[in-house]
Amino acid sequence: MTGAPRGAGEPGRIAAAILEGVGHHRLLLTRQVRDLHADGVSRQRVHRVLAGLRVAGLVAGTPGERGRLLWHLTEQGADALDAVPGLAETRRKVIAPEQAAGPLREHTIAVNDAGLAILRAARERGDEFGPFDWRHEVAHSLGPPPGRRAPEQLICDAVLDYQLAEGGGRSSIVYRFVEVDRANRSAADLARQIARYGRLYRRRVPGEAGHGSVVLWERLYPVFPAVLVVLAGRSRERLEDRRRTVLALCRQDPDLAGSPEVEVSICLLADLDALGPFAPICRTVADPGTAVDWLGEGGR
Repeated sequence: MTGAPRGAGEPGRIAAAILEGVGHHRLLLTRQVRDLHADGVSRQRVHRVLAGLRVAGLVAGTPGERGRLLWHLTEQGADALDAVPGLAETRRKVIAPEQAAGPLREHTIAVNDAGLAILRAARERGDEFGPFDWRHEVAHSLGPPPGRRAPEQLICDAVLDYQLAEGGGRSSIVYRFVEVDRANRSAADLARQIARYGRLYRRRVPGEAGHGSVVLWERLYPVFPAVLVVLAGRSRERLEDRRRTVLALCRQDPDLAGSPEVEVSICLLADLDALGPFAPICRTVADPGTAVDWLGEGGR
């Protein structure tokens, strides 16, 4: 890897992939690094590679709760990734040790657990969804709200694209906005956050050369991604009650009522992790009484 320091030898392919994975996903537990690169990489190899990257100064392993190590890039690691040809991406986010051990760590871990659950399903089914097919904290402009001049942004926890293999050489791509909620705000606040996707759906911006206006999301996505809300951080009973409440609030929200094309489904992270996205683990705003998979179908 260009830009990586030399020590016990240049990092190999696995080390380069793990370094890129840590950089892309910001904060990973050791078990998450193993899951991310599970194809032919032994547990012992992952531990050795992480230790070598830490010795080389490319990643930091910050102690978390119960002795877990939280892996994140150093400035030197970000420089090494920036120097690799073909990794065209904005500067990787470098997380300081105090941030890694801070209150947002569990949220980032949960976002990555959600992505990893979908990744495992793709591997089992033969679909196309890789370690870098979900992007974190993607910002979308909503413009100024009524009566204000300052613009608002909708920052979703992750955006993913998943390619379904349908047989006969055919495939289709699933796009999703992912919102992970750990029950550290009110159900009403969560419902309001979800409803903002209705505003994004209707958001228009000036067209080129002053020719009218265009829908913003059409510049960003081939279709408007459905919203997958993942609940975690409390007991099953409390999360199921929270889901019922949020679904009811969303059904009454005028922003979503004005954009019925915005599909919203809510699942529990525990179910997503244990059963996968193709099990009937979701409830939708459109039909909260029916359990469906993340595609809105009866489960496979």
